[in-house]
Amino acid sequence: MISTILKTFAFILIGVVALVGCQTVCNSGNAPLPPNDTQTLRVATYIVHYIILGRETGAWSVGDWERRKGPLDMAFKEIDADVIGFQEMESFARGSGNDTNLTLDWLLTNNPSYAAAAVGDPAAFPSTQPILYRSDKLAVLDQGWFFFSETPDVIYSRTFNGSFPAFASWAQFADQASGEVFRVVNIHTDYASLSNRQKSIALVAERIAPWIAQGETLFVIGDLNARLGGRLVNTLEDTGLSFAPVSGATYHFNRGINLFGAVGHIASTDHAQLVGDPIVLRKKYAGEWPTDHYPLVADFQLGNR
Repeated sequence: MISTILKTFAFILIGVVALVGCQTVCNSGNAPLPPNDTQTLRVATYIVHYIILGRETGAWSVGDWERRKGPLDMAFKEIDADVIGFQEMESFARGSGNDTNLTLDWLLTNNPSYAAAAVGDPAAFPSTQPILYRSDKLAVLDQGWFFFSETPDVIYSRTFNGSFPAFASWAQFADQASGEVFRVVNIHTDYASLSNRQKSIALVAERIAPWIAQGETLFVIGDLNARLGGRLVNTLEDTGLSFAPVSGATYHFNRGINLFGAVGHIASTDHAQLVGDPIVLRKKYAGEWPTDHYPLVADFQLGNR
């Protein structure tokens, strides 16, 4: 009897290992990122994970940031985006409105050709989802935010079920050479609550609908914690957005383990035409994972470029 149980357990364990291995292979891959073509717009999104300021060592501590910051800068430079939205770019010290942002300061200091949009005085503008842009190519026309909440225009208001605040940041840009105007909406939904995700995506759809109706070139980027083909993605597609066909994982457990398909996405209106396939950079830098997500990159042709 014991022998039969052990054999059954062994077969189950082998099956689980095989399934995990198959899933990891199916959701992996390292396509090369082509050079940034100056005639296109390179859009990217990247979760960089918050830093816990009160923690000196261990996961996501200040000490861990010292390990990660060099590799993160290397990843940023390889991405070579014209505009990139970040999520979880927060130096967390309890409460909201903290004006310390180690990651933002680090990337701006080491990449002087970039500037930050969707930022401001933390008392009036939540600055943990900045949108960095190439300042010699683009100019900021406007910026704003709304929270995934019953009171979306109240800063740091808690989500629909009362959990930690989550929000969308956005910025409107003009190409300094062509004059073409586009808007980027940068979002990060609650991974733990389906109802929060559903209501958050519905709010995004409601807020972007007037911009799309006015014929704007619009991008929605970020971590939806939802996969292509699902109801949440369909809600945004119904507004007129098309999602870049991302293949494989964008989240890797900070271990390079690619168990499931993309939860990070880049979507656009039909005024922006995708050039080539979107690329997920699934690699270490200087032997380290910069964060627990991979950067997602896509090139677009705008207007009559």
